Amino acid sequence: MLVDEAEIEVEGGRGGNGCVSFRREAYVPRGGPDGGDGGKGGDVIIAVGPHLGTLLDFQYKYRYKAPDGAHGQGSHKTGRSGKDLVIKVPAGTVIYDAETNQQVADLTRPGQILIAARGGAGGRGNARFATSTRRTPRFAEKGQKGERHRLRLELRLLADVGIIGYPNVGKSTLISVISAAKPKVASYPFTTLAPNLGVVRVDADRSYVFADLPGLIEGAAEGVGLGHQFLRHAQRTRLLIHMLDIAAVDGRDPLDDFKTVNAELARFSDSLSALPQVIALNKIDLPQAAENLDRCRRFFEQRQLACFPISAVTGEGVAALVNHVISRLGELVPEEPAGQQAATEVFTMPPRPTRELTISKLADDVYMVRGDEIEEMVERTDLSSPDGVAWLHERLQKAQIIQRLEQAGVREGDTIIIGETEMVYAASPEPQ
Repeated sequence: MLVDEAEIEVEGGRGGNGCVSFRREAYVPRGGPDGGDGGKGGDVIIAVGPHLGTLLDFQYKYRYKAPDGAHGQGSHKTGRSGKDLVIKVPAGTVIYDAETNQQVADLTRPGQILIAARGGAGGRGNARFATSTRRTPRFAEKGQKGERHRLRLELRLLADVGIIGYPNVGKSTLISVISAAKPKVASYPFTTLAPNLGVVRVDADRSYVFADLPGLIEGAAEGVGLGHQFLRHAQRTRLLIHMLDIAAVDGRDPLDDFKTVNAELARFSDSLSALPQVIALNKIDLPQAAENLDRCRRFFEQRQLACFPISAVTGEGVAALVNHVISRLGELVPEEPAGQQAATEVFTMPPRPTRELTISKLADDVYMVRGDEIEEMVERTDLSSPDGVAWLHERLQKAQIIQRLEQAGVREGDTIIIGETEMVYAASPEPQ
């Protein structure tokens, strides 16, 4: 079963909390703060798994969260960082941000990785907040939340040759003849609901992957039939074998089929329609093939397209077709050197737009404050500590947020909602 689409949620680990601690030793009656920082949360990393062929695993598990960082400890001990979570995908997986539909990575070989969700930073321990005027800070910072993203995965087969054509023209049969693959073959449209792969070995050092791609019909570029699935896989190939039913078993003209399929390729992608094609006129073993053969040959000769009458059932003409295709592959873009194949390449998620500060009045005594910076500031503050509340108030004053709240009409005792936190406004909270 080939599963070539999946949607997952990824979340980086949360950073560990900073520690509130004071040095306690004999003969040191007033030891200073020595709380350590929390550890960083683990990242979620998507990497190519060399032996994977489908996205099937993601049909059963779609949420992935990296471990959190450990909390800081006394004696300036920093918490352990959370371990990175590595998710393996097949080579040929394209990854999109599901919320923006933006492509963020195209993983085609081992060594390429996407940092899909970064872990949050660890919170600072109370030792980091000691100043000449604040010698015994009784608060620490909470760890930062990890990034969270919803991703769409699409698998595009990495095949050297794609065999295209209308349904039921004999693509699967050809794969079974030229390789060890044994695809399902039957005489009805859309037998191939997923691409079949066959490996054709030339010699000890050379082998090529042929992909029998799902058949397509008019309107495939808009997703009709198996359209988008077919066209997505076809993009990866270096050369196309365009197979036609020369016997017109289903009553269609083979040249009309050729024009329809190429029109769909052009509508979907310029690069796809520019791929070189070799024409396979299949089913010459049937009597009715003779009346179309000469006409089709002349048509393709005028367009300087290599044309091979074959019978995928009897094997007639198949060797000449395969030899020509292999020769053409040797003339196309060479493969990357082995050393370059293993080189590491790192993709990252594009930054999300920052939400600016906004203040809105929900009722006479209720205000909502929104904005990424202030919401994170509040979320990482230990509001159970009076010292922590006073420190937050100090930061809000420096950022001119207190001034903006008062300009919006906030008064002593009003309720302020920031993110998921509700608090009562006080003009100048004092630590106890």
